[in-house]
Amino acid sequence: MAAHSIPSHEALEQAAEWFAALRSGSLPEHDRLLWQAWFDQREEHRVAWRYVEDVSRRFAPVQGEAPDPATVQALKAVRQRERRRRQVLGGLAVACGGWLAWAGWQYTPLRRMTLAGLAQYRTRTGEVRELSLPDGTRVWLNTASALNVRYSADLRLLELVAGEILVETAHDAGRRFVVEAGQSRMTALGTRFTVALGGDASYLAVYDGRVALDTGSRRQVIGAGEQLTFGQDGSWRLEPASRAREVWASGVLLAEDVPLGALLEELGRYIPGHLGVSPEAARLRVVGGFPLHDPDQTLSLLEKVLPIKVKRTLPWWTIVELRPGARAGARHDNL
Repeated sequence: MAAHSIPSHEALEQAAEWFAALRSGSLPEHDRLLWQAWFDQREEHRVAWRYVEDVSRRFAPVQGEAPDPATVQALKAVRQRERRRRQVLGGLAVACGGWLAWAGWQYTPLRRMTLAGLAQYRTRTGEVRELSLPDGTRVWLNTASALNVRYSADLRLLELVAGEILVETAHDAGRRFVVEAGQSRMTALGTRFTVALGGDASYLAVYDGRVALDTGSRRQVIGAGEQLTFGQDGSWRLEPASRAREVWASGVLLAEDVPLGALLEELGRYIPGHLGVSPEAARLRVVGGFPLHDPDQTLSLLEKVLPIKVKRTLPWWTIVELRPGARAGARHDNL
């Protein structure tokens, strides 16, 4: 979803609860009418509902038995209305600017997904993979990442198509080592570093040696202990390198006195479903290390040391909220 269209935590929770109730097959007709009224009440509700449906389609095998016929008809009616509405809006968009579609194709998420599916090396959601390249270079692929490797007589080239990699380069005086990520090009100068490719912003963190970064509009050499976040809008933020951007390769999710919301956003990358947090719980601060290979264990640990509760409305829909009466003001240490 685009940033401006993201529904509130409350709307998403309501949508998930209505979705679970409808799928149960035991919702009385009166409550179905209440759900329809909720759906029609505001656009935010419809956006939240579409998001829940989108997530559910990826997890059909774990949804259990199909809902009863009345529920099926209710869901179909809503989908048909939404489809007609989007067709009208889509027709207007095509009439006004369809000729721009191909020109913008190279910047779309669909193109990135297509290229990721065709990449030489890929990881699934929640998977971390280590590669040993012919020259002795070691590369770790983080969750949901995709990478192409092209070695030639005079160049060692990695193309990061999606996600994040940690690189530990081997010495080769005769061949440069280059990482391409989107429109950016990074030349390693004997080093260990992390590169992540994001939709709006990417980052480079250097732990040993140096990396020369060229974004097309700006160039800079990033040294050991530095981390640079750079956006498509030209933004450029240099700061000390975070160990959290390195230790994921060892299966650790590191919290260096960060808000719980930021920690769960990172953990959510390893969970094949929705992981949400209420605004109040998101402000809690956390210090510690947690296991990345077992997100359920991490959530259980957080639930023990923080004043939060973890709620699973659906098998693929998890929400973290403050316990009743809890206060979101202090820092909480775990490990």
